[in-house]
Amino acid sequence: MTDITQELAQIKRDIQVLKDTEAVRNVKHAYFRCVDTANMAELQDLFHPEVRVHFKGGTYEWVLNNRAEYLEAIANGFHSEAVGQHNGHHPEIKILSETEATGTWYLHDIFWNMDEKKRTNGTALYQDKYLKTDGRWQIIESTYERIYEIIDYDILPQNLTVHVLGKTGRKLKPA
Repeated sequence: MTDITQELAQIKRDIQVLKDTEAVRNVKHAYFRCVDTANMAELQDLFHPEVRVHFKGGTYEWVLNNRAEYLEAIANGFHSEAVGQHNGHHPEIKILSETEATGTWYLHDIFWNMDEKKRTNGTALYQDKYLKTDGRWQIIESTYERIYEIIDYDILPQNLTVHVLGKTGRKLKPA
């Protein structure tokens, strides 16, 4: 290969890495949006069928072994009596190959469970793995352990004027 051919091939590879990085970033941004709005149909497309999850907080631990389990856990957690705000910041994305990537995300979240009169506020570092299949990036593994978690009990949001999960979240069965 000539020098110019080699340079063009490298530029093409570099551009693909940038495109893949942005695609992975968009998957995780969509994840946070879809969780807080209980958009289960779109969430399903973001997860690989064999996704593995391990989330560890101060009062909970989720260990899930496939997409169906994960979606069911999210549907049960982000129900019509919940309000969520999950933000992922400072992504550190590494494209390992044409089909594999990793990402570290700094999570800050506030979650109200009005059914239990409980508010959780905290941070964590997500450690994710992504797999590109059929030209599409999906989350194949997602883990975090809380950096901090604050839970306030016997508290309800005051003056709540909009409540998306009240419309989109799974309805709780009467007690």
